[in-house]
Amino acid sequence: MSETLRHLLSTLGDPLVEVLTAPGGLGVQVSDVVIHDPEDPPEAKPGDLVLVIGARGRAALPAIRAAGRSEATAVAVKGGAELADAAAEAGVALLAVRTEARWDQVEALARDVVNAGRAGGEAETGELLGDLFSLAQTVATVTGGLVSIEDTAARVLAYSRSGDEVDELRRLSILGKQGPERYLAMLRDWGIYQRLRAGEGVVRVEERPDLGIRRRIAAGIHAGSQPLGVIWVQEGSAPLTESAETALLGASRTLAPQLIRHRTESSAGPRWREDLLARLLDGRLDAGSMADDIGADPARPAVVAAFALHREAGTGRQLHRAELVNLISVHTAAYRRSALVTEAGGRVYVLLPDLTGAAESGILALLKEIVGAARSHLELPVHAALGGVVPRLAETASSRADADRVLDAMARGRWTGEVAALADVRAHVLLSEILDFLGQQKRIRDPRLTALAEHDAGHGGSLVPSVLAYLDAFGDVRAAASKLNIHPNTLRYRIRRAEEVSGLDLTDAEQRLLAQLQLRLTS
Repeated sequence: MSETLRHLLSTLGDPLVEVLTAPGGLGVQVSDVVIHDPEDPPEAKPGDLVLVIGARGRAALPAIRAAGRSEATAVAVKGGAELADAAAEAGVALLAVRTEARWDQVEALARDVVNAGRAGGEAETGELLGDLFSLAQTVATVTGGLVSIEDTAARVLAYSRSGDEVDELRRLSILGKQGPERYLAMLRDWGIYQRLRAGEGVVRVEERPDLGIRRRIAAGIHAGSQPLGVIWVQEGSAPLTESAETALLGASRTLAPQLIRHRTESSAGPRWREDLLARLLDGRLDAGSMADDIGADPARPAVVAAFALHREAGTGRQLHRAELVNLISVHTAAYRRSALVTEAGGRVYVLLPDLTGAAESGILALLKEIVGAARSHLELPVHAALGGVVPRLAETASSRADADRVLDAMARGRWTGEVAALADVRAHVLLSEILDFLGQQKRIRDPRLTALAEHDAGHGGSLVPSVLAYLDAFGDVRAAASKLNIHPNTLRYRIRRAEEVSGLDLTDAEQRLLAQLQLRLTS
């Protein structure tokens, strides 16, 4: 039995290596690990991972081509970002090993994974269980209930915080780390587990005070047709929220890859799937390498949404972002099964592939729902931005860049709303970027306008805001004066005075345009 490249990456992952290209996807098999020294003839076999230890960068090109001819699965080199196209042509995955990583460490870990695959071994992950508890708490917040996550043997993997409203079934399940057999038998007799295993959907269990069971809802967690577990939400002292069932469905979808990881990945395994998405959004990974792993068609449209905490989110931003990631994952998975969520640079990104028709309005509604839930359930002030829809998965980096531009404009105060698409705020975004450029490039500023701003600063004057109001009103003195709450004659005097101080001619269209832009830097 061999191991997949996907599982290998989940163990080695970002601390040691990153995938540059994977023309066969990440589901290809790795049957052995071999070391290649350029001084020796190639000895790779089909399915091998070839560690090129004696060459860096372009010097590894012959080894890559030889590995392709031998039908090896992957080649690992130090450096080599410029070799991705050559590896794709050779039909092998290319892994870039971190410069500071030791080859003996890479070899040992890779061999452990391959040998475990041969033995059919599995490993537990404590890190993942922490993620499950965090997600359970997020789902509890959104649904207004008490959450527990179980595997297929009814073992409790994680649960949310409980209050006095916990019922007997939940209390015994948590204390015993497994559902009590008496209650499990009743649930089986009622057909609850059969319905949960049958497929996706929310199952309702009505309250039974005589049996110590409060009302609850549940959803099966599945990988295709394979059951992985169940997520339960018990109603507490207050009714469940209106969005509880939608949130529960999203949580069940979000949990599927995590429970797969729980079954198959080691405790050191990084979040390779999220890492792959981050590289795709950065333009560092070709879409074909991960399309199969996210169940997306690389030839269909996609869009990226981005979320950022307001400045007033205060301390504990890292914890807040973790809560936000869970909240976003639950909502987006409910909206679209193939949605992927990752965190990068202090922001949270969502990839929505396989779009059809006019999806933008529906996605904007989803973003508003998430922002509202973050504010009401987590008490987190959040901005959300939607990038432009791109025609192919490979162009998602440009959609991410658009979303970032909108968030940047929001952060600078150029747009006061909480949710926006680039198409809605393009003028605000472009003006913000022009002003940023103008602010950084002093050499292209008009010294006459700088002198006008300095005159105001030195004399406590108001010439700059008067000129801006006049220009914003297209020269309509009465409208501008009304906005400034002064007499029109006062404004006329200030405009003449501004021209005298600066030497500007505000009857000249080009000077008016430049003044309107540059003076905004000091307004």
